[in-house]
Amino acid sequence: MRLLAALAILGTFTLIEAVGGYLANSIALLAEAAHMLADSASLVLAILAVRAARRPADTRRTYGHRRYQPLAAFINGQLLLLLTLGVIYEAVRRLLQPPMVNGPLMLAIAVLGGVANLVALLALRGGHSLNERSARAHVLSDLLGSAAASAAALLVIFTGWTLADPLLSLLISALILRSAWAVTRESADVLLEGVPAGFDVRHVEAELRDQVPGLIGVHHVHVWTMTGERPTVTLHANLAPGAVHGAALSAIHALLRERLNVEHTTVQIVEGPCQTPECGPHG
Repeated sequence: MRLLAALAILGTFTLIEAVGGYLANSIALLAEAAHMLADSASLVLAILAVRAARRPADTRRTYGHRRYQPLAAFINGQLLLLLTLGVIYEAVRRLLQPPMVNGPLMLAIAVLGGVANLVALLALRGGHSLNERSARAHVLSDLLGSAAASAAALLVIFTGWTLADPLLSLLISALILRSAWAVTRESADVLLEGVPAGFDVRHVEAELRDQVPGLIGVHHVHVWTMTGERPTVTLHANLAPGAVHGAALSAIHALLRERLNVEHTTVQIVEGPCQTPECGPHG
């Protein structure tokens, strides 16, 4: 619902800013229109990914279809990076050949666009998935772009300094590149099954050994996340001879679920010290 509301708002104002930017001859407004178009496309991708994620697991995708969400976020980040590079190129070109800019029209359209982005940002608040955070990054970049366009319009109106238009476009593009790179990097890390941020594998190993009765070591610990939210863990647990397997298994699952917010855990029980070379110093 949040994504649909934001899509309706951004889709409506994309056309307004594109027409206004063309009439005002403002690269800042045209950049905003391009960003809003990219955001609308990213929201469409996010909505499709969320709906696909609701499909149940099957024999081909036994984990379900939730990976569409980080995939959509990765595409969104790439799209925003490429689009921002295009804006930077056009801004540099206009620095070399400053055009005439209609300041009052530019200001009116920029303010309207800022209001639209603010409403869309409020509609997206509360979402914690990688997709929703990606969408918020897009909309926040648009809001910053509207602020930059408004400031440039004021400079053009009161000082006649038309270079303010491309210069502020470059400034906001640098901020947008930072958020786009963060979304791209985080979603790529999820797709590559990296350890989620803030999850310390060695700390988990030590806590399990301290808290689980009969556990003498863990090895083959693998941690990843399906969507960028809750982690999934697989591990081999070495139990002392005579330890109660069921009790140890329940304790491992409970600790990982309740204290570390692990979504799914797969544990292989091994009685006695680990004998495989992969165990390392904790075997």
